[in-house]
Amino acid sequence: MANKIKEEQLKELQEKVSVIQQIQGQVGNIEGQKHLLLHQLATSQEELQKLQKALEDEYGKVSINIQDGSYEEIVEEAVEA
Repeated sequence: MANKIKEEQLKELQEKVSVIQQIQGQVGNIEGQKHLLLHQLATSQEELQKLQKALEDEYGKVSINIQDGSYEEIVEEAVEA
């Protein structure tokens, strides 16, 4: 006959392992969501850069108020050498 731990010890051990497995599964799901969100963020940033380039091509270097769409020309100061 094989040696065995007490029944209550086995139950506690099984519960602890089950909790750890559940947490690991949740962490895996969160990491998957994180990866997806980071990809969506990168895509959105690329789309914003394209839009900014198109706006700059049309209006020149301007600062646009994203609340009302008004803009002001950006005046670059000459750098003295």
